[in-house]
Amino acid sequence: MQKTVKAAEAISRGLIIQTTQVLGTVLSFEHPADAVLSRHFREHRDLGHRDRGFIAETVYGIVRRLRWLRRLAGPAASPRQLLLAWLARGEGWPMRQFEGLASATERDWIEGIKSATLDEGTVAERADLPDWLADRLLAQHDEAEVLRLAHSLNRPAPLDLRVNVLKADRDAVLAHLREDGFGAEPCALSPHGIRLSGKPALQKHALFVDGSFEVQDEGSQLLGLLVQPKRGELVVDFCAGAGGKTLQLGALMRSTGRLYAFDVSEKRLAKLKPRMARSGLSNVHPVLIAHENDAKVKRLNGKADRVLVDAPCSGLGTLRRNPDLKWRQTAASVDEMVAKQGAILAAAARLVRPGGRLVYATCSLLVDENDAVVDAFLAANPAFTAVPAEQVLHSQGIDLPTGERLRLSPDAHDTDGFFAAVLERAANA
Repeated sequence: MQKTVKAAEAISRGLIIQTTQVLGTVLSFEHPADAVLSRHFREHRDLGHRDRGFIAETVYGIVRRLRWLRRLAGPAASPRQLLLAWLARGEGWPMRQFEGLASATERDWIEGIKSATLDEGTVAERADLPDWLADRLLAQHDEAEVLRLAHSLNRPAPLDLRVNVLKADRDAVLAHLREDGFGAEPCALSPHGIRLSGKPALQKHALFVDGSFEVQDEGSQLLGLLVQPKRGELVVDFCAGAGGKTLQLGALMRSTGRLYAFDVSEKRLAKLKPRMARSGLSNVHPVLIAHENDAKVKRLNGKADRVLVDAPCSGLGTLRRNPDLKWRQTAASVDEMVAKQGAILAAAARLVRPGGRLVYATCSLLVDENDAVVDAFLAANPAFTAVPAEQVLHSQGIDLPTGERLRLSPDAHDTDGFFAAVLERAANA
């Protein structure tokens, strides 16, 4: 046991400096945490898988529990102090593990942190949320529900895969992964989903390289199933990003018809191209647009069988993966997003042919970005009516009591937080 502790100390001593540097950059909140980590790992290619895991998991753990840690360590605590407090209280390191790692003065301070107690605090403090976000969630849920949701958002997300139905079936992929020593189980909701235990490296796995699976949260997979594209149709992924749902839609279409992937970011669309090559799809057409009213968009007015609007949003449903978002977003930034979402949904709706389907989705938990946007759209567009999401999923063998609009959350479904509304245009409109 003593030898194991000393080995951990030897490893951690070198990592503490790098972890503190990364944490300091992340806590400036000038750049997304995943981008900061990616850049650091590119600049330090000698780091092994375990060392990278330590840095990433430690930084994300601190960012998740930042409000609690600042109450323990003081509002002006330095990145190093926050790190030591996290190792002491969040990770439960014994004092002997800090020997040779922290100075005598720091070890005295750590002992104080270990014995410190806090008063109950506000709901926002107990939830590790900024005040504005806690207030908005409390306007939607009671206190116990907000705390339960917040605690689920403060846990690391599982790793989910989506089997590419164009190339493989789930049972075969499951068997292959298990033979290779992975802990793998079928997802509870998505018929194409697999959940892995742990966070294994997959980039060089044969089934990833040949396009048999992609990494995609189970909740995200349900959005593609709400679109329910058919062979030979004209389908538009209006805010495609790096194309996770685009690839899912293309596979469901069996690589027939035409699938347009619109996005305003050339960088995001560039990430789609190697994924398309792996997937074996030939029906995907990435299109860079300047804005939602681009002429490239308007030429498809009234022609699309199905349109998915996975709208740009606050991303607050993804806090398990992107915990820094709760500190980087503000009430004002969400309000700006809502105006943009309404404009995008209105533009996308013009593409839908009579009798066609429009799916509006976000990875937000806030009514402002979800129901309010859809309700305003329906009030202004009587040609569109709602179709129960529960009914659409049930028709595909998925029994999820969600009602008219899909609402997924980590506390209830162990997925990221998602919202979706299925709308159809009248056949004579």
